[in-house]
Amino acid sequence: MALRITDGICPIFSSGSSRRAHNLHFSHLKSTRRLTSVATERRRYRAKVTATVNPYSNTEAARPEERKSLRDFLSEAENFYTSDSGDGGPPRWFSPLQCSSHALGSPLLLYIPGMDGTGLGLIRQHRRLGEIFDVWCLHFPAMDRTPARDIVKLIERTVRSEYYRVPNRPIYIVGESVGACLALDVAASNPDIDIVLILANPVTRVNNFMLQPLSSLLETLPDEVPSLIEDNFGFREGKVSSPCIIFQTLIRIFPKNTLLWKLQLLKSASASAKSHMYTVKAQTLILLSGRDQWLPNNGDIERLRFALPKCEVREFYNNGQFLFLEDGVDLATIIKISYYYRRGKILDYISDYTLPTPYELKEFEQSQRLLTAATAPVFLSTLDNGTVVRSLEGIPSEGPVLYVGNHMLFGLELRPAAIHFLKERNILLRGLAHPVMFTKKIGSKLPDMQMFDSARIIGAVPVSNMNFYKLLRSKAHVVLYPGGVREALHRKGEEYKLFWPEHSEFVRIASKFGARIIPFGAVGEDDLCQMVLDYNDQMKIPFLKNLIEEITHDTIKLRNDEEGELRNQDLHMPGFIPKIPGRYYVYFGKPIETKGREKELHDKEKAHEVYLEVKSEVERCMTYLKTKRETDPYRNILPRLLYYLSHGFSSQVPTFDLPNH
Repeated sequence: MALRITDGICPIFSSGSSRRAHNLHFSHLKSTRRLTSVATERRRYRAKVTATVNPYSNTEAARPEERKSLRDFLSEAENFYTSDSGDGGPPRWFSPLQCSSHALGSPLLLYIPGMDGTGLGLIRQHRRLGEIFDVWCLHFPAMDRTPARDIVKLIERTVRSEYYRVPNRPIYIVGESVGACLALDVAASNPDIDIVLILANPVTRVNNFMLQPLSSLLETLPDEVPSLIEDNFGFREGKVSSPCIIFQTLIRIFPKNTLLWKLQLLKSASASAKSHMYTVKAQTLILLSGRDQWLPNNGDIERLRFALPKCEVREFYNNGQFLFLEDGVDLATIIKISYYYRRGKILDYISDYTLPTPYELKEFEQSQRLLTAATAPVFLSTLDNGTVVRSLEGIPSEGPVLYVGNHMLFGLELRPAAIHFLKERNILLRGLAHPVMFTKKIGSKLPDMQMFDSARIIGAVPVSNMNFYKLLRSKAHVVLYPGGVREALHRKGEEYKLFWPEHSEFVRIASKFGARIIPFGAVGEDDLCQMVLDYNDQMKIPFLKNLIEEITHDTIKLRNDEEGELRNQDLHMPGFIPKIPGRYYVYFGKPIETKGREKELHDKEKAHEVYLEVKSEVERCMTYLKTKRETDPYRNILPRLLYYLSHGFSSQVPTFDLPNH
């Protein structure tokens, strides 16, 4: 494995040795230069290609980026310890060459390994992480016996050195099991430094039921312990699962005394982390495997969640202890969809957002495949001459563009639209969404944040005047629903009824940037479900009323300045029953230009006239769709299924005839 290794090994033993600007040298220099050259050329190529080729046009063929395998980890881990078997030196940092292509200004990510100590635990994540982070990994030589408190000092020295070098950038610490405990200690000792913790299966309490017998067994066994453990525990390659193969390799390459030391390290590090976790102020993301059978600690995770003021827990029910080495786990994607990736002191939802890869879009598209198959969305747009076309040809390529429309039930219409915009036009829609999708108080009964991953991966942004302003300033394509929650969670018989406020502020802000305003209408929810228990019904049931009031109390109120119906933005889950699916229809009207009209639209009355024009056009689009869908021969799902069987499931199902066609 080609690596970049820090020269001074460890700040404890070599003062100032972690100062990267002076003390970093590169092994395999020719390989480094060659990789850097290749990475540079790759970025230049991507810059040229994206101007003419849409990377999302054929997501069906998208594959996950090439990653090293579990076999690579096992082979390189063994090589690591074979090469330094006689080295009793202290822990050392290294940076994998696969991580050398990170962009300028990328934050530092420090990886603290688990019980294996190789520092190779992210080997399957290196390439993706290296695009957005400067990655350093900590390696413990085979004969190292550095106590937990000194390892914490080593990491702390590196953290402080890098913080003083670049004080306005966060430092990420990714720790696994015992490494997570060491990371917690570092964060507790440095509350003045902007640290972001990513903790995979942290062990804040040792399971003595499993570890004590193992420790006693190691004490009594002879030095030939590796082969004896393999024989007794059945860790034989080809006959066990991946975690067992990993343990087999580590047991084979570690001497008995190293195994005993690692168990002692686990005990001392977990005890220290447990005593200090209540002083940790760092933003923390805990990744918890559902099948971690070696060190179960679910009760401690709950205590840790409540102890940390800025903490989110994400569960991976089908994964085991070695989370980052398993298929289907992409740490870069996890950090992105959690909105934990930032380059500065405060998360900027606009500038810190990174576009989904074609494979990430493919996975998002697959998560929506049942909805898409059931609704077979039809997208219409309007050309400059007024012609309505079944495509997005009438959508401007350059922003800023503001799409203003109606919310259907739950606002599900935005997800298929976001996919369609990327695949057909390579346009990212930045939807302004309710803050409930981004923050959750500890102990709140609001839905788990993972429920909103599909919206966050495609660029949803918490609705606020500041975010709206920044999006338009960055020439984004922004989706705004003036009806908000009241419209998305409407009552019985209120399908396609607008609940817009009286003020027209979005018109005035749009005019400051010369944004085009495109009104749109969406219909089809009435063909998908029938509401049977709405807000009014639920407020008559005591326990549901209390639940609605509790959940609403935990959320940010967006319309305190409104009166009556518009002020009522209570969060609840309407009860409905499914119907035989019809189709979704979305119609984008003709753009309304604001460029050159800033002075005119600064006047509230003039801006309100445009506001009413937008609202009227949204209503016209909905009326048009409700009328035209009656003539759609494929509105019912059965004719669509027959069409798919005849023409293939990837074909575009026809719809009603359009004017001028």
